Amino acid sequence: MRKRDVLFAGLGLLVAWQIAAMLVNKPVLPPPADVLKAFALSLPDELGRHLLVSSLRVIASIALAVAAAVPIGLAIGLSPVADRIAAPLIYLLYPIPKIVFLPVIILLLGIGNVSKVFIIALILFFQILVVVRDEASNLRPELIASVRSLGAGRRAVFRFVYLPACLPAVLTSLRVSVGTAIAVLFFAESFATTSGLGYYIIVETWGRLAYAEMYAGVVAMSLLGLTLYFVVDGLERRLCPWLSV
Repeated sequence: MRKRDVLFAGLGLLVAWQIAAMLVNKPVLPPPADVLKAFALSLPDELGRHLLVSSLRVIASIALAVAAAVPIGLAIGLSPVADRIAAPLIYLLYPIPKIVFLPVIILLLGIGNVSKVFIIALILFFQILVVVRDEASNLRPELIASVRSLGAGRRAVFRFVYLPACLPAVLTSLRVSVGTAIAVLFFAESFATTSGLGYYIIVETWGRLAYAEMYAGVVAMSLLGLTLYFVVDGLERRLCPWLSV
């Protein structure tokens, strides 16, 4: 996707926002100029602090989920025995909305960063696990056999077959998971905490009817998700150049 197209799409959204604000004509929907001004004024202060906290939480959650889900997904997908054992558990656990366990996790892990990072990582874990397992199980046996016939050991097979074959699926699952991670982050930070963009939006701004600042927090959270999405896109172009050929 070209940067120019993204820029035009952003300008289109701003125009639509301005028209909506003029039609509503109420403080609850301020025009984008007021919100951008509030964003610029609050970013070096409170908003910037909450944005930093949220960024660290979501990045740690994604890293933890990837580190746990990718090797487990590969192990399950490449082993019929492991797949037969794990498939029923995944079938039962994957559809359960893990966010309902947030109160329990907060009681067990406290209201600090650990509980927020854990609940996001738990949700992303299953999304990544299922994609990686399916991709690994679909690898053609003759491809692996041909590489082994050339004298490749386990490490070489993993490096030149398993990893290149599953890496696009991992990045695709990450791209899909970014929106989920930001949504769960907002929910997790909206109560039982004193920091993060969710806290800033719900408690510090919406609670005192500071609508321009509230929308500035929404813009900050949107930019966080957009940045992570672009980072994943950049990783795909760098790590999987054959996809763009």
